[in-house]
Amino acid sequence: MKRYAPPHPRRLLACAVAAGLLLTGLARAADSVDADVNPADLPEADQTIKAKPDNQWTGWWNRSTLLGDIGGLRSALGRHGVTLGLTESSEYLRNVSGGIQYGGAYQGLSTLTLGLDTQRAGWWDGGSFNVSVLDIHGKPFSADHVGSIQSASGIEADRTTRLWEAWFQQQLNGERLDLKIGQQSLDQEFMASQYGGAFIGTMFGWPAVPSADLPAGGPAYPLSGLGVRLRGKIGDSITLLGGVFAGDPTRDATQNPDSQQLNKHGTTFSTHGGTLFIGELQYGRNLPSNGALESPRPLNGIGGLPGTYKLGFWYLNHKTADTRWDANGQPMAITGADPMLHNGNYSVYAVADQTVWRPAEDSSRTLNVFTRLMGAPGDRNLVSFSANAGVTLTAPFAGRDNDTVGLAFGYVKVGNHAAGNDIDTGVANGNPLYPVRGNETQVEATYIYQLTPWWQWQADVQYVRNVGAGAVSPNDPSQTQRIPNNWVVGLKTNITF
Repeated sequence: MKRYAPPHPRRLLACAVAAGLLLTGLARAADSVDADVNPADLPEADQTIKAKPDNQWTGWWNRSTLLGDIGGLRSALGRHGVTLGLTESSEYLRNVSGGIQYGGAYQGLSTLTLGLDTQRAGWWDGGSFNVSVLDIHGKPFSADHVGSIQSASGIEADRTTRLWEAWFQQQLNGERLDLKIGQQSLDQEFMASQYGGAFIGTMFGWPAVPSADLPAGGPAYPLSGLGVRLRGKIGDSITLLGGVFAGDPTRDATQNPDSQQLNKHGTTFSTHGGTLFIGELQYGRNLPSNGALESPRPLNGIGGLPGTYKLGFWYLNHKTADTRWDANGQPMAITGADPMLHNGNYSVYAVADQTVWRPAEDSSRTLNVFTRLMGAPGDRNLVSFSANAGVTLTAPFAGRDNDTVGLAFGYVKVGNHAAGNDIDTGVANGNPLYPVRGNETQVEATYIYQLTPWWQWQADVQYVRNVGAGAVSPNDPSQTQRIPNNWVVGLKTNITF
């Protein structure tokens, strides 16, 4: 029977601090009721609710959240700086052709978020606390049914309830500079593609290079890591983003092939695994300036179409194992010796999101494109290059202003030393036909149907060519056949409570 260690004192202290802050905010909300509330001070969700006609504000079908104002609780908390969010994502994916095995699986993710604005709470200006908790249910799909490097679902993970993010952010120079400190998930701010987020596949969110190459996939969903992030705005178009984080969110990802089990509840608060440095330069084109609601309008008609362009890097100053050679420069697959160690690991990347067509200034219909490229050294990484690209169309049909249809592809290339290790494995096993991995391509088509403001449905089809970059099939005892190309179909729903 599996035994669990007692809670670490630091975990208890962190939980006590977070609970204290939230309870203090809740107590203030309950003890002091201000009747003269400026609507501009209300949370955005409440402004949306109150902007609707009375017959819509009271109708559960048309409001922005399923539970609405919860009998006045949400507004009361909002007036005192406390925000509450709860979402549920559920999906069913089914492998209908190729892959490892046919069949399907259900995955679900509940996300509870609590925020506290220090100015509204009556404390000081420019500060905010955020705590979020995940409940992951269902069964992971991709590893058992597909075998791809680019997993089919962005929410699939080990079933558990875990602390996700717990951080404090402080504005230091108005809205020009802010500092965030605490446990953070980097996929919320770094390497993000706005239009790529419409797709279900994991790699359209957190890319393949950090997912495969950083310890435990790096501090990103479902894990997060301790660190500090500084963001500065240089004018209205350029933003600099930089951070320093613990290199391994699990303490030592080498101790378990399923690294999520090493930080099962998000309370490890690891400071091990070296230091991860990450930086990103963002350029916004035709975006609203600070405090404005609309993009700038040129004199000749339709406003400039918005776009965002990003250049970034990450560097991990921790010893990183070679994927082919041992400490003596010989093939590990033959000698079985410990690997050669490299000084650190790194990657550079670029992201672009651009709207390329809009039929009229006030039209909801837009055609958008995106791409993301990342590279890393091939001697110490499973994936040395990854790329995502795609196109989305909003409001594809008349009367469906909030729907989105999209087509995208993802590509990964296995590092040359990992491919060389496959050659060595064939030699060691006396099997000259042992498959050598190369690259994998994923194509995804999706349609997002906005049933109500708080309820969304998404139909999805995925095709993977050269599954696992041409990895050997686990169903082939001769170890000479690759995993067959495969098709996956799926249905996903998102509800905002």
